[in-house]
Amino acid sequence: MALYRFLALFVVHIALLASSCFAGDPFVFMNFEVSYITASPLGVPQQVIAINGKFPGPTLNVTTNNNVVVDVKNKLDESLLLHWSGIQQRRSSWQDGLLGTNCPIPPKWNWTYQFQVKDQIGSFFYFPSLHLQRASGGFGGIIVNNRAIIPIPFATPDGDIIILIGDWYIRNHTALRKTLDAGKDLGMPDGVLINGKGPYQYNTTLVPDGIDYETIDVHPGKTYRIRVHNVGVSTSLNFRIQNHNLLLAESEGSYTVQQNYTSLDIHVGQSYSFLVTMDQNASTDYYIVASARFVNESQWKRVTGVGILHYSNSKGKARGPLPEAPSDEFDKTFSMNQARSIRWNVSASGARPNPQGSFRYGSINVTEVYVLKNKPPVMIDGKRRATLSGVSFVNPSTPIRLADQYKVKGVYKLDFPTKPLTGPPKMETSVINGTYRGFMEVILQNNDTKMYTYHMSGYAFFVVGMDYGEWTENSRGTYNKWDGIARTTAQVYPGAWTSILVSLDNVGVWNLRTENLDSWYLGQETYVRVVNPEATNKTELPMPDNALFCGSLSRMQKPQDISAAAAITGNRLKLFFTLLMILSALLSLFC
Repeated sequence: MALYRFLALFVVHIALLASSCFAGDPFVFMNFEVSYITASPLGVPQQVIAINGKFPGPTLNVTTNNNVVVDVKNKLDESLLLHWSGIQQRRSSWQDGLLGTNCPIPPKWNWTYQFQVKDQIGSFFYFPSLHLQRASGGFGGIIVNNRAIIPIPFATPDGDIIILIGDWYIRNHTALRKTLDAGKDLGMPDGVLINGKGPYQYNTTLVPDGIDYETIDVHPGKTYRIRVHNVGVSTSLNFRIQNHNLLLAESEGSYTVQQNYTSLDIHVGQSYSFLVTMDQNASTDYYIVASARFVNESQWKRVTGVGILHYSNSKGKARGPLPEAPSDEFDKTFSMNQARSIRWNVSASGARPNPQGSFRYGSINVTEVYVLKNKPPVMIDGKRRATLSGVSFVNPSTPIRLADQYKVKGVYKLDFPTKPLTGPPKMETSVINGTYRGFMEVILQNNDTKMYTYHMSGYAFFVVGMDYGEWTENSRGTYNKWDGIARTTAQVYPGAWTSILVSLDNVGVWNLRTENLDSWYLGQETYVRVVNPEATNKTELPMPDNALFCGSLSRMQKPQDISAAAAITGNRLKLFFTLLMILSALLSLFC
């Protein structure tokens, strides 16, 4: 039985590869085994989520239009979904890895994702989307390279470096869930990790002995592309490298106007890539710092990640105080002005030969407007919940997209309000009814006292405005209608608003959520349902053959032969992927 499954998988993937010969878009295969390991990033042993035994997980390095196949083995003791944050999943929300579109992968089961990184370039990351699991790891970087025929708007860097930063708790995600379920805040994090490691001992009072820290090796005179992702729970971080300028080049799939920063605020869920030239004299190593922002910084000093930039000709260890963060604890205009300075490079080619700015978003008529307002958590039916516009989202047992496919009634309501509710808050599965090929304006109003970020799956949206106070229709007069950055995750400052525009040209069911894990867990999300009234495979791919069934459709799910699945792991699975890689290389020679 195990051998039969092995051969069946091999035949299926040969067919995929053969079809790629004619389609012209290569396949990339990866195997992810998701499991618990014990690590001590802050000096205390704790359970973390690893992929292939590594924390953080491996980098998914692909090229525009590649077809990506990731076979996931869930060795956790709870269900799992992996979300490919920022990958637009064109025509296939089935692969998005969120509860609105996918049934969870049960423990001990395999499930294979297959998606195309269609017309995308840039820096993204993946993570487990269920049960607050990202707070325990399971994340890794995604690089989508340009095709060789498309020029990049800068000289080819001498190297590519991924840096994953994020706040971190010694308590694992299960304990953090219990805290939230008990109606309590998570409290101050225990630290900040850089690539899964704790801080370099820059201060013996704040940093104990024996902590493993990240060291990045570089060569003098070289320029590196450094991709930085905030994969944390809820803390905004200021990123800086001692004595080095950060030349911003790209953010979440869009090339930016290139400008230097000495430091940049990177909020939860956001990604940037910088060009950094190693132009110092290497008298010592240099600090890499990620420190907490928009908090009482005197009390949060321990919430600082510190790594080391090590030149090959370095003359000694880093020493002395850390490079200072912006001194604007009581003046948030600096950070907002910095965010406004990030602009779209309208003359650069993205994934296609035509300039990014050829899509003139500022001249398109808006067809629908939603004002989404958040507030501090509230009590609903005796439970502490987070809301958007007075609605706290309840994930249905049957995913929305699956319910549509099988015409299951009563799973959700297409009644998400265009403006905040005036009555008491409610818990519902309330979904936005998006218009296919419409142009939506979304105003994100933050009436809480902490920083939030918001992410939308399936699209890159245009960040056209942000300011303090309450948004009004007159605020549209301040919009940037020419070179506002196109990205997937935008910050909204405390007591402020951010406005985004999005072209609804991607059919599917797409998540709109806060990236702050605590508030997301408590219900601050919804989905945007975009349907083409003329059903066609040209705008949405068919449901995948391996789709899982759950909820009211669970009777349709066939049991998985776990023993067979386990039998092809290890050496057989390595052989399987080795053969596929060889076959892929051979096909590329003849196609």
